[in-house]
Amino acid sequence: MAEEVQAPLSATMAEEVQAPLSATMAKEAQSPPSATIAEATAPPQLVLFNSFTKREEPFQPRVEGKVGMYVCGVTPYDFSHIGHARAYVAFDVLYRYLKFLGYEVEYVRNFTDIDDKIIKRANERGETVTSLSSQFINEFLLDMTELQCLPPTCEPRVTEHIEHIIKLITQIMDNGKAYAIEGDVYFSVESFPEYLSLSGRKFDQNQAGARVAFDTRKRNPADFALWKAAKEGEPFWDSPWGRGRPGWHIECSAMSAHYLGHVFDIHGGGKDLIFPHHENELAQSRAAYPESEVKCWMHNGFVNKDDKKMAKSDNNFFTIRDITALYHPMALRFFLMRTHYRSDVNHSDQALEIASDRVYYIYQTLYDCEEVLATYREEGTSLPVPSEEQNLIGKHHSEFLKHMSNDLKTTDVLDRCFMELLKAINSSLNDLKVWWPLVLPTSKVLVFQCPILKYRLNSKNSFNSALF
Repeated sequence: MAEEVQAPLSATMAEEVQAPLSATMAKEAQSPPSATIAEATAPPQLVLFNSFTKREEPFQPRVEGKVGMYVCGVTPYDFSHIGHARAYVAFDVLYRYLKFLGYEVEYVRNFTDIDDKIIKRANERGETVTSLSSQFINEFLLDMTELQCLPPTCEPRVTEHIEHIIKLITQIMDNGKAYAIEGDVYFSVESFPEYLSLSGRKFDQNQAGARVAFDTRKRNPADFALWKAAKEGEPFWDSPWGRGRPGWHIECSAMSAHYLGHVFDIHGGGKDLIFPHHENELAQSRAAYPESEVKCWMHNGFVNKDDKKMAKSDNNFFTIRDITALYHPMALRFFLMRTHYRSDVNHSDQALEIASDRVYYIYQTLYDCEEVLATYREEGTSLPVPSEEQNLIGKHHSEFLKHMSNDLKTTDVLDRCFMELLKAINSSLNDLKVWWPLVLPTSKVLVFQCPILKYRLNSKNSFNSALF
C-alpha cells in the first residue's frame, strides 16, 4: 500500500468520516418500507448454533420480545488485539440483528479488572491495579467506538461486585460443592457430575494448566479457585475465609446472575473460553442454583496468523491500533465480518487490502446515493416503483433476512446480497429510489449506512489517502 494510503486519518477528516447520517437521510432510514415490501420480506425463524448441544437450533427467548445476553469482556492490562475485535464485532452483529428483529436486548459485557495479569503489569509499571485497568478500559472503549460496536446495556467491573461474588461462593459451599483451605476456596469438580458437559472433555484431559494452578492441597488437580487468599502487595477484600480476591471464573457467574437472573438467553465469547472458563461458569452457577441455565451458548472463532491463533504469549498478535493505523477501522470490521463468526479468520495484508477496497466501494456508492437523493429532494420528484422492481427488492431483502437468520451468515450477506445490490445501484443510479428501501435494512445491521462522506472524491487515491 502506498505511503499516502497508509497514513491515518487527520483529526478533521476522521470527524467527517465518523459523522452520522444527515438529518434528512436519517429520517428516510427510519421510515418503514412500503407494505408490499414488508409483506414480502417477513423475517424467517432465527436459528443459532448452540455450543452446548453442538447443533443449530431455533432461537426462542425466555421472555417473548426480550433477550438477555452476556458476553465475556476483556482483562484490561494492555491494548486490545484483533482477536478481541473478532469477538466483539461478532456479538455486535448479533446485538444489532436482534434489535433489528424487534427484540428488547439486555446486553451485558464485563471487565475483569482484577486478575493476576493486571497485578503483574501494575507492579512492573509501578502503578495501582485500579489506575492500570481504568486506563486500558478507556482504550478498549475507544477501539470499540472506532469499530462502531454499539455500547452494551451494561458494562460491569468485577471490583464493583465483590459482595455478589462472596454470596455466590457461600451458596456453593453451603451446597457442599466447594471447600476452603487456608484462606483459599476451591470448587470440587468431582462433586458436580455434569462437569465437562459443555466442552465434552475427559477428566484425564482436565489436569492443572492454564489458569488451573497446581496445588497439592487440592482434592483433585482439576479443582479450580473460587477465592484466592491475599498475598503481599496484592489488592484484597474481606471475606468469611479471610482477606483475598475472587478467582477468574466465579466473577462472570456472579455478574451474569445479578444482571440477567439465573436463567437467560445467550452467553457468548471466544471459543477458547469454552474450557475452562465457560465450563467452570456453568458448573459454579448450577452448583449454587440448580435451576441456572443458559438457553444458547455461542462462541466465535480465532484470528490466526501463520496458521496459529494470535496470542500475546506467542508474540504473534496485532493490536487493534496497529491495524487502524494503516487501514480505516471499518475495513477491519469488514475483514472480520467476511468470515462466518464460528470460523477462524486468517489474517493477511492481502485480505485487509481487499476489505479496504470493498469499504471504499461501499462508501463511494453511498456518497453517490446521497448526491442523487439530494437531486430528487430538490426537484420534488416522486416516481412510482414498477412491480418488477418491487419484486426484485423483495427478493433481495428476503435473501438478506434468510442469510442473517441462518446463524448470522454475514459472508453471504456481504459477498452476495450487499455487494451485488451496490453493483446494481451503480449501474442505474437514476433508479435509486427503487433500490434505496433495500439498502437501508442491510446497511443498518452491518453498519455501512454511515458515514456519508462530506467531501468531493477526485480520485480513488485521494479518497484512500483520507479514508484508508
